[in-house]
Amino acid sequence: MCEAAGDDGGCGAGTAPERRRRAPTHSHPRPCVKCGQGSAALIIRLGDAFCRVCFREYFVHKFRAMLGKNRVIFPGEKVLLALSGGPASSAMLRQVQEGLSRETAKRLRFIPGLVYVDEGAVRGQSAAQREQSLARMETLLQATGFPYHLAHLEKALELPASILRPGPGGSGKPSPSYKDAVEGFIQQQRQEGDGDTLVPGLGTRDTPVGPPAAPRLPPATRTQELLRLFEAVETPTAREELLQMLRTHLILQTARTRGYTKVMTGESCTRVAIKLLTNLALGRGAFLAVDTGFVDNRHGDVMVVRPMRDYMAKEIAFYNHFFDVPTVIAPPLPTKRREKPSVHRLMERFLLGLQEDFPSTISTVYRTGEKLSPAPAKASSESQRCLLCLCALDIAGEEELALEPTLIMEEPEPVGNGCCQDTPAAGVESRAAFIPLLCYSCRLTFKELGPLATLPPYVRAEAQRRIRRAELELQSQEVLPEDEEPGKS
Repeated sequence: MCEAAGDDGGCGAGTAPERRRRAPTHSHPRPCVKCGQGSAALIIRLGDAFCRVCFREYFVHKFRAMLGKNRVIFPGEKVLLALSGGPASSAMLRQVQEGLSRETAKRLRFIPGLVYVDEGAVRGQSAAQREQSLARMETLLQATGFPYHLAHLEKALELPASILRPGPGGSGKPSPSYKDAVEGFIQQQRQEGDGDTLVPGLGTRDTPVGPPAAPRLPPATRTQELLRLFEAVETPTAREELLQMLRTHLILQTARTRGYTKVMTGESCTRVAIKLLTNLALGRGAFLAVDTGFVDNRHGDVMVVRPMRDYMAKEIAFYNHFFDVPTVIAPPLPTKRREKPSVHRLMERFLLGLQEDFPSTISTVYRTGEKLSPAPAKASSESQRCLLCLCALDIAGEEELALEPTLIMEEPEPVGNGCCQDTPAAGVESRAAFIPLLCYSCRLTFKELGPLATLPPYVRAEAQRRIRRAELELQSQEVLPEDEEPGKS
C-alpha cells in the first residue's frame, strides 16, 4: 500500500489538499461560563458561551459600567438619544428604558428624550415609503413614553449659521463633582418624600410628548433643493460625508433648541473600528479621538457620548433577536458603482472580511483607537477652527507642502444662481476663499461638493461672516503701524 504524501510525488501528487476542519469539541450543548448550569445559547468570543439569562445580565452590566466609568452624565440632566432605527441605537434605547424602570435596582437618573432624522429623500425612498417608515418609527417612539422629536433632513437647509459655532461651555461657576451631584440629587429626592417615583421632568410612561400621530413630509420644493445638493456632489465618499455633517448639525440644533445638554449616539465597537480606518484614509488622523471616543465636546454646550462603543455588532444582533427589540432599517445611499462605491463601504467590507478569518481584528483596531489623545482637535480661537467639523485647523508647519495641492484656483461664482437665492451673502463668492477656513480632510470633501450655489445656506452664510471678519482684522493690523509712526517721531 502506498503511503507517500502528495508533496513527495506519491499517490497524492497533483491533488489539492483538503481544507482541514476542526472537529467539534463538544457533541452536547456547552454549559454557560457564568452560571455553569444553563445551556449556552450563543458564543460571543472563543470560550465565552452564555445562556440567555446571563447574556442579558452581561449586556446590561456593560452599558451601565460604561456610563458609570466615565461619569459625564449628571443626575437630572436632559439627554437626547439620537435614533436611526438600526440595531445599535434600538438596543441603546432598550437599555435606557430598562434603566429607568421601577424594577431596576440602581436606576438611571437622567431625563431622556428621543430624536429621529428622516433621511428617506436622499436614500432613494418614494413619498409613500417615507410615510410608511415614519409611521413605523413614530409607533416605536410613542411606545417608549419619552418625549420625542421627528426631524426631516430637509430642515438642515433652514439651519442658522450659529450651528457652525461652538456654544458656551457653561457658566463661570465651577461644576460640582459627580459624587457631589449624585448626593445632592438623592438628598433632594428624600426632601420631596418621593424617592420611588420616576426622574423629575420625565412625565408618566403612558403620556408621550411629541408631534401629531400622522407624520407629514416637508414641502416638495425643499425636497428638490436637498436632492439637487446631493446630486451636485461628485463622489459617493463626499456624499457620505455630507450626509453625516447635515445629520449631526440637525441633531445638534434639536438639542440646543430643546434644552438638552448631552446627546447619546449608538455607534457600536464594529462601527467605531470602521470609522477609525475610514477617517484615517480621509485625512482626519488628528481628530480620531474626538470622532470615535466616548466623549465628543467640540460643540461646547452640547456633549456627544457613545455608550454602545464597547459592544460588537454580533452581541447587539443576538440581544435584539433574543429579547425582541424592534428595528427599522433604512436603505443605504443609492450609487451606480457596485465595486468600491465609497471609502466608507470599502473600509467596512475590508474590516468585516478580516473579522471572519481573524476574530480579533475589530477589537484590535478599537483598542488602538483608545490610546489616542483628543488634544490635537482642540482649537483656542475661531480662526483656528474648521468651518465644517469645528476641529482645529491642521494646516501649520511642515504639512503646508502636502496641503498646497488642495488649494482651488478658479473664477468667483456669482451669488443668486441655483436654489439658494435667499442666502445673506452678496456680490460674488470664490471657492478659494473657503479653503483657509477648512481642515485638510474637509478641504478634500469641499472640492467634491459641487457649485457653491447648491451648498446649504447656513454654511455659506457662516463662511462669509468669517471671511469678512478676517478682512477687518487684516485691515486693522495694516492701519495700526501707520498711526504709531507719528508718535514715535
